[in-house]
Amino acid sequence: MKKSNKTTEDYLEAVLMIKEKKGIVRSVDIAEYFDIKKPSVTYATKMLKEKGYILMDAQNYITLTDTGLEIAAHILERHRVLTKVFTMLGVDEETAMEDACRVEHDLSPETYEALAKHLEKYGSVKAE
Repeated sequence: MKKSNKTTEDYLEAVLMIKEKKGIVRSVDIAEYFDIKKPSVTYATKMLKEKGYILMDAQNYITLTDTGLEIAAHILERHRVLTKVFTMLGVDEETAMEDACRVEHDLSPETYEALAKHLEKYGSVKAE
């Protein structure tokens, strides 16, 4: 998998989450998701497009390239697993989601895999 930074991962994950929820993704959807101004999203999507992570059609709908989808799916799976772990520990859903977002980028692959294996053995790893 291509190396990416936290901001890139956050944007790609957001695109995938919005796509799953709405079926289409526009810059305004991303701005609403992050509660930021559209010019910030315009700059970020330009960078993502230049890196080959997204495509924009004539109507400015955003789609993930295969590489972008691979990164987004990887981060989203980590986010969902970590959210599930935290809720299983008794953390409320909103806090668990926020904490998962903080941890998903910095957790080493070794620790994540160990955690996932532990959950497979003792409980469900896949988030609903």
